[in-house]
Amino acid sequence: MANILQVPGKHFNRAYAPCAQAMERYQLFYGGAGSGKSAFVASRVAVDALIGRNTLVVRQVADRIRNSCYNEIIKAIRRMGIGHLFVFRLDSITCACSGAQILFSGLDDAEKVKSVTPAQGVLTDIWMEEATEIAWESFRQLDKRLRGESPFAKRVTMTFNPCNRLHWLYKHFFQGKDVPVTLHRTGDTLYLRTTYRDNAFLSQDDRDALEKERDAFQYAVYTKGEWGKTGDQVLENWRREDLSRLSVPPSRLRLGLDFGFTLDPSAAIKAAYDRQSKTIYVLEELVLHGATNDVLAAELKPFAKGQYVLCDSAEPKSIAELRLHGIHARGAKKGRDSLWHSIQWLRQHTILVDPRCENFLREIEGWSFQKSPSGENTLLPRPGDDHLLDALRYALSEDMAPRMAIRYTGA
Repeated sequence: MANILQVPGKHFNRAYAPCAQAMERYQLFYGGAGSGKSAFVASRVAVDALIGRNTLVVRQVADRIRNSCYNEIIKAIRRMGIGHLFVFRLDSITCACSGAQILFSGLDDAEKVKSVTPAQGVLTDIWMEEATEIAWESFRQLDKRLRGESPFAKRVTMTFNPCNRLHWLYKHFFQGKDVPVTLHRTGDTLYLRTTYRDNAFLSQDDRDALEKERDAFQYAVYTKGEWGKTGDQVLENWRREDLSRLSVPPSRLRLGLDFGFTLDPSAAIKAAYDRQSKTIYVLEELVLHGATNDVLAAELKPFAKGQYVLCDSAEPKSIAELRLHGIHARGAKKGRDSLWHSIQWLRQHTILVDPRCENFLREIEGWSFQKSPSGENTLLPRPGDDHLLDALRYALSEDMAPRMAIRYTGA
């Protein structure tokens, strides 16, 4: 077995070497985008399976696991040349020589997580990918899952980009503690903060993109790997621009709808999205007060012109009625903390707004964060005049599904 584990050092980033066999109960690998956090943990999970450790890998949304953690572990196994020692299934990876398993689950189905158990032995490890997406109560329940007799120390490993200082991760593990900017070990907790500068496998284009980030909050979090401090305004990365002559191919059009009736209007947005330049163009708006669904459908038809409209999924009856009137409507996918994460995604883009979208401009100018009792900004914006902003989030929800931060993809 010792020969199998002899992997050339050139495949790994040096910053993580001291953590390869770390045994602290809580291990936090955090910092900037593209720093190789997930790639390192994926490699360690694979090696740990060879010696008999059972790992449960979780993300908040189950649909995102296969295209992130699962694929990252497979790449690590192949990179080390040990693929012949594993059996791959849709929801598990089993080490043929030890019998240990790597299991996968989303936290959007709490009952399903409770039933996850390895074929032999007990869970020794839990890897929480994108831990900032995960709620405090979920962390507490996962921590309790690590029980039972085992020759191995139990570990909860968390990988994440630090966000707002009001997040439970900051309050529980960082607040009031002296945590240096690199490797720090204290009691039962290990901290390792890294940035793209610690990842030898990034291209120069990746490095340049991170250094060119214009939003101060995004630069602090994703480039420098620091806990961010937000200003009062939710979005500052926007400007007015005449888009009347902009030619947009249908494939780049995005339409969203937020339902309303009397006090709150029904609000629709037509936008265009350029993934390559990370630019969002807000082209047209539609605001209707007191409109029943048949009236709303009649107004939407010339507005949408046959394009799909992503709507608030909390209104399935209204979506069904719009379809009966010939609107290609479907519900936008929303998960836990979807508002905060959509804000994070929007802040990584340039938003150009046509001056004709007067209501949208009023909303985005006034969109500010709620205050905590101590006067600090919270993770959520003030509720109220944000109907067109909600419509924009729905319109772009399918583009948000794969996280836009740069990810390490291996050698």
